[in-house]
Amino acid sequence: MKNRLIILLCLSFTISFSQDLKIPTDTAYVTNHSVMIKGKQINYKAETGFQPVWDNNGKIIASLYYTYYKRTNDPKGNDRPIIYSFNGGPGSASLWMHIAYTGPKVLNIDDEGYPIQPYGVKDNPNSILDVADIVFINPVNTGYSRKVADKDGKMPDNKLFFGINADIKYLASWMNTFTTRQNRWQSPKYIIGESYGGTRVMGLSLELQNRQWMYLNGVIMVSPADYKVLRVGGPLSSSLNLPYYTAAAWYHKMLSPELQRKDLLEILPEVEHFAINDLMPAIAKGGFILDAEKQAIAKQMSKYSGLSEKVILQQNLDVPTRFFWKELLRDKTGETIGRLDSRYIGIDKVETGTSPDYNAELTSWLHSFTPAINYYIQNELGFKTDVKYNVFGNTGRWDDSNDNTRDDLRQAMAQNPYLKVLTQSGYYDGATTYFAAKYSQWQIDPSGKMKDRFSFKGYRSGHMMYLRNEDLIKANDDLREFIEHSLSKGKSAKY
Repeated sequence: MKNRLIILLCLSFTISFSQDLKIPTDTAYVTNHSVMIKGKQINYKAETGFQPVWDNNGKIIASLYYTYYKRTNDPKGNDRPIIYSFNGGPGSASLWMHIAYTGPKVLNIDDEGYPIQPYGVKDNPNSILDVADIVFINPVNTGYSRKVADKDGKMPDNKLFFGINADIKYLASWMNTFTTRQNRWQSPKYIIGESYGGTRVMGLSLELQNRQWMYLNGVIMVSPADYKVLRVGGPLSSSLNLPYYTAAAWYHKMLSPELQRKDLLEILPEVEHFAINDLMPAIAKGGFILDAEKQAIAKQMSKYSGLSEKVILQQNLDVPTRFFWKELLRDKTGETIGRLDSRYIGIDKVETGTSPDYNAELTSWLHSFTPAINYYIQNELGFKTDVKYNVFGNTGRWDDSNDNTRDDLRQAMAQNPYLKVLTQSGYYDGATTYFAAKYSQWQIDPSGKMKDRFSFKGYRSGHMMYLRNEDLIKANDDLREFIEHSLSKGKSAKY
């Protein structure tokens, strides 16, 4: 059920890609729909379009493409919660959670997340649109979002957009404008970020609060990438990978019969304990570890990872994830396992080597997402253009310096007693592992004074845990519960 209305806002500015290829920088297309969620009919409007980014002098320097879903048959109206949704990359569009997790439509995929033709979307009976409105935001160079040239044709500096702190600054300002335009200042507000979006929303929590005077009820991190852990190497990040190795090996039935007979969640606590209390200090000792201790650690790692003691010792106890994806099934089937979701398997040209030829899971997902988002925007949301939708966009050399986002979130929580945090992770995610996400959560508030405001949920799938239907249901229900428990319900914001 759909009625189409086109609202054109300020068309005096355009992005020019060639003489004939243009997108308006400030416009919205509105369509009306309904969907059954949890057995109830939810009527909603879908607004998709562009809203500018301005510099300090009020000049348009970029325009962001967004899609906003607002329920229309709820008497709470604009007092309903609103969620601002980001994916990661950096350089990734917002399509992943948009048409596979929280939005009113989901991909046409099987129950485990594999693509089905014909590609497309279908109603999402698990969407959180019944309890919260959602806006999916595409940062610069993702989706249709682009920089805008000045009157002389000069493009703004990449430094205004492509770095941890620059990204946070302009997105927070954009959100302020959006909140004002949509009259959502009275709404309980949430931000959700997947992967690099976890770093983004940690930083946004304080930037919104201290620069835009926007206070949040909740921060949700989905498979978060914490750059103080991710790809830094050494005893800390290496040891945090082991529980993920256990999960992936358990899924592929590569553990000993003793462990394989147990449920995954029975095994992981003891592996986490070993990783923190034994493996981390062992790797820290480097070449000066005693031979007996090194042999004992390798034996236990082999038990928990499905790898041989020999290859673990050849790696000096420090097993890289890329090697694990290549090695786990090398002698069993010769196949590789996926990075973002290790349930997926791939076929390399040769079985030798130290890393897979390609990411088996990502190629499978792009099978589904790329045709679906292009079809959906054009045919159901009513926006048509010849400009390419960037699933992944060029962000140049991303500036990771001065990353204080973890402490930003702690400071925002300290200043705002309403603010709570939820982390969601898949056990089979080998890129941003679930135990690294737990560790990051532990480190946000070292004092422990706010630990009752954090929650963690794990799922039996990968980075995008919502692609597995069972986890799509559970993860959305976990969001509903989090929203319900983080509403103020008339309580004062005080300690």
